[in-house]
Parts: sequence; C-alpha cells; structure tokens
Amino acid sequence: MSFGAKLCARKSKEMKHRIHPPQFFHARWLAVLMAVLASFLLSPAAAALFPFDEGEAASPSLEAWRWPSGEPVAITQAFDPPSQDWLSGHRGVDLNIPVGATIYAPAAGTVTFAGRLVDRQVLVIEHDHRRSTFEPVAPLVSLGDHVEEGQAIGIVEAGHSPGPLHWGVKVGAKQYLNPLRQLLAPIVLKPW
Repeated sequence: MSFGAKLCARKSKEMKHRIHPPQFFHARWLAVLMAVLASFLLSPAAAALFPFDEGEAASPSLEAWRWPSGEPVAITQAFDPPSQDWLSGHRGVDLNIPVGATIYAPAAGTVTFAGRLVDRQVLVIEHDHRRSTFEPVAPLVSLGDHVEEGQAIGIVEAGHSPGPLHWGVKVGAKQYLNPLRQLLAPIVLKPW
C-alpha cells in the first residue's frame, strides 16, 4: 500500500470517531428544541392548554360537598377564572344568601384563617388538599378548629356585591376550581 493510501485509510479511521459538523449542529438544534419545549410544558400557558384538576387527583375523598347555604341558592356571579394569574376574572362564585344568614362547612376540614383581611372578614377551611374561602363572613369558628360537614361556620355580613357571599375553592398557590363542581359526586362506572 502506498504512503498516500495509508494516509487516507488513517484519516478515514480517525473521522469515524469524530463528530462531523452536520451531526454537531443537528445535535445542538435538537438540544435547543428540547429546552424550548420543556420550558413551554412547564409554563402556565401549557397548564391552560392541558387543564388538570390537581385537587380532584390529590383528594382521597369521593364525597360530594354540601352547599354552604345548607340548600341550593341562586348564583349571582359565575366562576370565570383568568387565563393568567395576574389577569382579572372571578375566582369563585357569588351566592344569593341573605345578609345575616348562617353558612355551613361544605365538607369536613380545618380552619386555616378566620379574621379580617383588608376590608372584610374572611374564613378559610382546608379540606383534603383543597381550600374553600368565604367572604364577607363573621366567623363562628377559630383558627385551628376542626369542622364537620354541615357545621355552622359563619354569618354572612354586608359588603359584597353582586351576591352577598363570595365562595372560592383553591388548590395550591395559584389554581382556582369552580366551587359548584365540588357539589357533584365523582362519576363511577359500574363493572358490568
């Protein structure tokens, strides 16, 4: 074999172990694409495209909640969550419960806040990874109290419009759920 042929064979053997420029750029673009895709899938915009009710998935309870009024009442403003956390929207429902009426715990839980927040009284109850909030309400319970479903928890106060009572349900720091959805029992398919 000639010297030139040996040199070409050696170069060919070395080239097999090197990354060729087209492969290098292909791998680099693939890495950039994967990073962009991962950042999108972890963003709030992706959460809006693929809604997931963490509260229902995390909660061991299969029981429907009760109306805080004790019985169904008119809804004066529906649930209308914003598409982004900072945008305006209605993060709960307003119920037509008369001022001075007693409200009841929709499910068993623990009182995590009972007092004045900014300009009105607020009551917060933690139930199985979901928090329900009520305002404006004069609390009949205190911070740390355990409440049973149907227990009297507060008296509706004046100061909220269009409905006297605002009821919200939240999972985690940012995800709001429709409180009316909590009133429905989960659908269970029969095995036959």
